[in-house]
Amino acid sequence: MRPFDYQRAERLAHAAQLTAQSDTLALAGGTNLVDLMKLQVETPQVLVDIGRLPLGTIEAEGDGLRIGALVSNTDTAVHPRVRADYPVLARAILAGATQQLRNKATTGGNLCQRTRCYYFTNIDQPCNKREPGSGCGAIDGIARIHAVLGASTHCIATYPGDMAVAMAALDATVEIASENASRSVPVREFHRLPGDTPERDNVLEPGEIITAVTLPAPVGGTQIYRKVRERSSYAFALCSVAAVIDLADNRFTRADLAFGSLAHKPWHDPRLADLLIGKEPSLALFDKAADLLLEDTQGYGENDFKIPLARRTLAAVLCEATGVEA
Repeated sequence: MRPFDYQRAERLAHAAQLTAQSDTLALAGGTNLVDLMKLQVETPQVLVDIGRLPLGTIEAEGDGLRIGALVSNTDTAVHPRVRADYPVLARAILAGATQQLRNKATTGGNLCQRTRCYYFTNIDQPCNKREPGSGCGAIDGIARIHAVLGASTHCIATYPGDMAVAMAALDATVEIASENASRSVPVREFHRLPGDTPERDNVLEPGEIITAVTLPAPVGGTQIYRKVRERSSYAFALCSVAAVIDLADNRFTRADLAFGSLAHKPWHDPRLADLLIGKEPSLALFDKAADLLLEDTQGYGENDFKIPLARRTLAAVLCEATGVEA
């Protein structure tokens, strides 16, 4: 770890002012950032601790729920409203890490976590995300965990988290503040695809701080989070699906689906809901949904298996939600 200057922000405006400066990063729980600093992947000259800002509460927001950026993952997962009205979120968080990590990891930090690509975390390897212009070692290298959707010739890394996948299915909103302004961004638009600027993971600008995530009014129906991984003990997903499904008269009335570990961001394709809503559930319909989801996939050898895996996982989730026998 390289030397750095440590500062503690006592006010949101102060934190925004400090983080607007170059080579400065905000520190919340630190469960991802500190690891990257130890590896010298992240080398900030200044670290701004935002842990004392008043962003650590969960409260009603109209009929919905507002989760502060500094609320721990544990507190979110066990909150009575989350468990009752947004169980897909609780299940995703509980699938994501050990209890010790959940106790420290925060809502905002979880959204901002960086990829676990082997080439990104090894400073001796080429990585356009870490060092723009150096190349992407994964494209012709070890690509087992990498993207099959939305990748580019510059980067095939995946977003590794679980929480944001559930939030995408729930159509949550990210609240962002700077020194003199605030804005809201749908969580489905918060993370970016790599394009030709893979070093940018999300839409945050220098000096902007996540203040909260707002969940819409409860939607009912069936909520499922399924995570497929190489081992059940806190491994990152090879493919995950968050689903919010509702039926009436044996026809889909809601079908919000989001996918993890297939792309550089939690993947939400609105065409799937358009295809499913109004139709009776069947294996043939589920296969059409998978065709639509996967029509533009590209594997890189080692991760080719993710394409049929995503098809099977989507079908399994839809069967579970609707009672159709596989």
